[in-house]
Amino acid sequence: MSVALLGQLYDYHHWANRRLFEISAGLGEAVTSRPMGAPWSFPTLKGMFAHLYGADALWLARWKGGSPARLHDDEDFPTMADLRARWDLLESEQRAFVGGLAEADLASQFSYTNAQGTEFRLPLGPIVQHVVNHGTHHRSEVAAMLTLINGSPPDTGIASYRLTVVRG
Repeated sequence: MSVALLGQLYDYHHWANRRLFEISAGLGEAVTSRPMGAPWSFPTLKGMFAHLYGADALWLARWKGGSPARLHDDEDFPTMADLRARWDLLESEQRAFVGGLAEADLASQFSYTNAQGTEFRLPLGPIVQHVVNHGTHHRSEVAAMLTLINGSPPDTGIASYRLTVVRG
């Protein structure tokens, strides 16, 4: 793992999130707030995106030395537009954090305390990578929800990202 690779992964993460977010938001607030049932990690599209945002924000705060007491959720964002505005700022902060890492930082020990008060100590690099992997899991759920609502969304795989964005 390298800082350059992490930067590329975060560029991909932001692209894939935006791609599905824009499709979802285009369906309207009534659709994105409609419960889809129990099998999902979060029952609405808006809730799923709020969780993605919340997890990214939580980890960034931890990397900067904070210990957030809770994860943002659906109730924190009245509309998808409110969520998008906050997410745009978060993406900027993530880019700055990841872009400011040195190779040695990736192996450095990182400590944080979870919401239950348990302290953990891990190498920073794998945890920074974890956020992108976490997003991939929930984006797959979003894609499945969108398929049920409106037909299959466009591919958000890293190969598609490389072909459409990186190669131009």
